Amino acid sequence: MNHLRTFVLLAALTALFVGVGFMIGGPSGMMIALAFALVGNLISYWNADKIVLSMYRAQDVPPQSVDARVRAYAEDVREMALRAGMPVPRITLIESEQPNAFATGRDPAHAAVAATTGLLTMLDRREVRAVMGHELAHVKNRDTLTMTVTATIAGAISALANFAFFFGGNDRERPGGVLGVIAIMILAPIAAGLVQMAISRRREYEADESGADISGDPAGLASALQKIDAYARAGRVNFQAERNPATAHMFIINPLLGRGADNLFSTHPSTENRVAALARRFGGSAASTPTSGMLTSPRQRQRGPWGDRGGRRPGPWG
Repeated sequence: MNHLRTFVLLAALTALFVGVGFMIGGPSGMMIALAFALVGNLISYWNADKIVLSMYRAQDVPPQSVDARVRAYAEDVREMALRAGMPVPRITLIESEQPNAFATGRDPAHAAVAATTGLLTMLDRREVRAVMGHELAHVKNRDTLTMTVTATIAGAISALANFAFFFGGNDRERPGGVLGVIAIMILAPIAAGLVQMAISRRREYEADESGADISGDPAGLASALQKIDAYARAGRVNFQAERNPATAHMFIINPLLGRGADNLFSTHPSTENRVAALARRFGGSAASTPTSGMLTSPRQRQRGPWGDRGGRRPGPWG
């Protein structure tokens, strides 16, 4: 039923894309949009991991990194994947102060996981491991293809709506004329965001539960979720995510600061609800308070859970 619901929502997203093409360019615009939707889905299917990783300039983790945090991150991902009976995914890092992570790829055999340098800097090893267990759950549940295709279509809808006036056809060919196009420019990205939200929220709850099983540490995941949410709210900007808001639903916590219209609808459940769901599922083992390692003072923010940074916090690459 979950897969059927997701298929229906993806079909609705594709139909919305085609509908935007019709409103902008009439029947010819609809056919062009349909062709782009089909080509876009095919490209997303075969190149899902490459597309998203290139957006975020993710770098492969070297086999023997000089940084202990990076080695621990890679070792834990490999160990959990093998223990869960999965192929080991491509392991990458994104240079960003905001602690966050995501998974991508068309299937477990062609998957990749990505963590930001901020995640390795601001969380302890136990919490990083729990976060990556969540991402491996997305891979195991085959959520990654759905999430990437959704991001591709939603991004195309937003781009098509934003550039509506520059596409072919005169006012007589456009249903609703100029007013109709203006309405599409405003409403289409909102509708795409709502569909993304419907697809993503249920999958986040499921990945939390499965990820806690994979890592064996629901309390670590609960603590990590609270910390990541607090850091994101404190204003640590993920600049790549702000430039590509259609991919926000792929992260474990919404990476957007909510300053623009594209960020109006969050694709993630509230952190409080996710922690509560973990507590209901795992009982006392998921009880967590984010006080351990939580950074409050400027000096603490510079220091971080991995040790003193001497007033400046470099990423795990050195």
